[in-house]
Amino acid sequence: MNKLIAAGIILALAYFGGVRTGLIPALHDAGISSTRESGDYSNGNSADRILAAAFENHRSNIQVQGSGRVTKVLADDNDGSRHQRFIVQLGSGQTLLVAHNIDLADRVAALKEGDHVEFNGEYEWNARGGVIHWTHHDPQGRHPGGWIKHNGHTYR
Repeated sequence: MNKLIAAGIILALAYFGGVRTGLIPALHDAGISSTRESGDYSNGNSADRILAAAFENHRSNIQVQGSGRVTKVLADDNDGSRHQRFIVQLGSGQTLLVAHNIDLADRVAALKEGDHVEFNGEYEWNARGGVIHWTHHDPQGRHPGGWIKHNGHTYR
């Protein structure tokens, strides 16, 4: 009996240790936080895998950090809180709308198509690939702060 308990504990530790280190992807967990890894999707970028799984499974409220290439700069959304908007394509080919609140953070300066950006924010599912928002600090301190990095500058 003790051997069975010990074996169960070892298996549980191996599984949860594998999830934590990325050896076993926990892609279906809402609220998972990813850290950026260098390389593109074909090399196993964990943010791209997490975002692909979130899109496929219609998941939202996932704090994620990743990067991509700007494919389109859109007009600002001025309804309610103002948001700078642009489309980013990940290494996997998935596209995301980034909605960066410019009432709470500085506008990403001189952003243009083809630029590389890094982001940390919350993913929300939609049929077009998803939206990244909360790319800024939370003045009330109730939500993890996000950011956008572009041309060596971090916008919070």
